[in-house]
Amino acid sequence: MLSSRRARLDLPHRSERSVVLSRRGVVSSSVPAASVAGCEMLARGGNAIDAAIAAAAVLCVVEPMSTGIGGDAFALFWSAKEGRLLGLNGSGRAPAAATLETYRERGLDREIPVSGILSATVPGAVRAWQDLSDGHGRLPLGDVLAPAIRAAEEGFAVSELVAHYWWGLHRMGKFKNEAALRSFAPEGFAPQAGDWWRLPELGRSLAEIAKSGADAFYEGRIAAEIVATSDAERGCFALEDLSEHRSTWVEPIRTTYRSTEVAELPPNGQGLTALIALNILECFEPEPLTSGAEWHHRIEAVKLAFADRNAYIADPEHAEIPVAELLSKEYARRRAQTIGERATPRAAPGLRGDTVYLCTADEEGNQVSFIQSLFTGFGSGVACGDTGIVLQSRGAGFRLDAGHPNALAPRKRPLHTIIPGFLLQDGKPWQAFGLMGGPIQPQSHLNFVANVVDHDLNPQEALDHPRFRFESGCDVIVEAPEREIDEGSSLGDALAARGHSVQPMPALAADLMGGGQAIARLENGVWAAGSDRRKDGCAVPQL
Repeated sequence: MLSSRRARLDLPHRSERSVVLSRRGVVSSSVPAASVAGCEMLARGGNAIDAAIAAAAVLCVVEPMSTGIGGDAFALFWSAKEGRLLGLNGSGRAPAAATLETYRERGLDREIPVSGILSATVPGAVRAWQDLSDGHGRLPLGDVLAPAIRAAEEGFAVSELVAHYWWGLHRMGKFKNEAALRSFAPEGFAPQAGDWWRLPELGRSLAEIAKSGADAFYEGRIAAEIVATSDAERGCFALEDLSEHRSTWVEPIRTTYRSTEVAELPPNGQGLTALIALNILECFEPEPLTSGAEWHHRIEAVKLAFADRNAYIADPEHAEIPVAELLSKEYARRRAQTIGERATPRAAPGLRGDTVYLCTADEEGNQVSFIQSLFTGFGSGVACGDTGIVLQSRGAGFRLDAGHPNALAPRKRPLHTIIPGFLLQDGKPWQAFGLMGGPIQPQSHLNFVANVVDHDLNPQEALDHPRFRFESGCDVIVEAPEREIDEGSSLGDALAARGHSVQPMPALAADLMGGGQAIARLENGVWAAGSDRRKDGCAVPQL
């Protein structure tokens, strides 16, 4: 049965959107055109994997500041045929020539900037598409990429929030070479909402991938343009860095939160952070969502989890990460005992970024939780020749401290912020979910899971409910701090009384709290999908 508060105007957790229901399939993403493209694949006989790739490729065109084929991708996939949850890590590695010594010679000894060629790592998204398509898709990859090619070549209408961030990033000087300006701000202007925009160079690159597969990206013309651009910008890329890149199939890591199993991808992603936080929160009895105590416990649990993330998470091929110990319930109990009635100052989580998240489901019971990113807005800001491809800035996730597990090293993957999530009940798939936005992601995963498990909110309600964002020390940004709560005061005042420094939402940062999507399977087999009010997107059902 679907929990819903839509008919009750007097309930505090009511959403302004209804969940989208379908017995066949559904696609939920941050821009409607991508959701429609995914449903187009379902209508043509494709499955949830085909729908996810099609939607992700369209987002590379219509939300280009957040994602692109110069970025990375991760996926959790419930295979109805195999009856199990699969994980794919599609993150790229540092070039072989990227050493601490090289970076220090370039004047970098404290941190890697989030722009410029030295922030770029090998893009993994296209190889991830190919691997997912070959292993579990039903349609040829070329057919799946057709909507994205059409949008790039023929044009698309720029949506409202996409236009806002595109404009802001241009004003901030994000585009670092002429190739980037030519695609994304020709004549010195970024598009406005409702403008019709074309990306013909990107369309040509997508068409080459559609024709020849991922090898068209990692070898040949596109690879040569990436290396030539790297050379011109004094970067570290060589052809072998691209041609030797591979995705990694991984076993998801899991914990239980109350009666629900929560699955994330293992490091080098930060999904472990969300699981640690949930284990800590589980040590407290749930309070009403209108209670300051509930918000306090969530915020403090997140802070402790970020401390563990910053200490341990790195590329498991280069570092020993005590995943089992960090996920033990005993460890969570010890951490929870450090949470008192007052806020405790903690170090900043850092790693701000932009991302797209989408999820899909089909009538066979397959579900995909998929996330893809350039990291910061327009990634490195460096576009490659006439490919229309901007390289990501994932290298900024490395440390330049040689003694840290996440220190930069050749062919190493950085700590990664993007994390798809998945919920199961009694071993059966329940919800594919995810929320974008750098450090907000594990915080929002905790909030989403607690909202649906402890408070019986449906996917749309759980996504739309106000969130917090821990910044550093005791600073926390809270949505709707004026909301009245059970203590007889406002939420902001109740948190301040516990020692939190409540910060207001910045006026121009509409996605500071991220943006998410979710698809749940009801007991009768109906899909129930939600799409975050904080983004341009929607969930679209297959008819």
